[in-house]
Amino acid sequence: MWVWRRLDGIKWSDKVRNEEVLRRVGEKREILTTIKDRKRNWLGHILRRDYLQRRIMEGKLEGRRPRGRRRFGMLTDMLNGRTFEQMKEDAQDRVKWRTSC
Repeated sequence: MWVWRRLDGIKWSDKVRNEEVLRRVGEKREILTTIKDRKRNWLGHILRRDYLQRRIMEGKLEGRRPRGRRRFGMLTDMLNGRTFEQMKEDAQDRVKWRTSC
């Protein structure tokens, strides 16, 4: 945001809202799109490496599930009708990963 303010000549002391700055430069920013992109980037990063987080995602817990409705998890959100194995395969190829999510 500060780059656009500098390019547009807006001083830090000017009271111009971020929405106004985005309107001036013709940029449309959606919070949900930003969240989805960051989740996709993080998940691809984790799936390409052999980190502890990946082992935790692949693991199964023993015992019974708690009562009630299951929580909507991040992996469920990112699967989009694919299996976890397909998602891991897609993550190895960065171009395919970015187009598939």
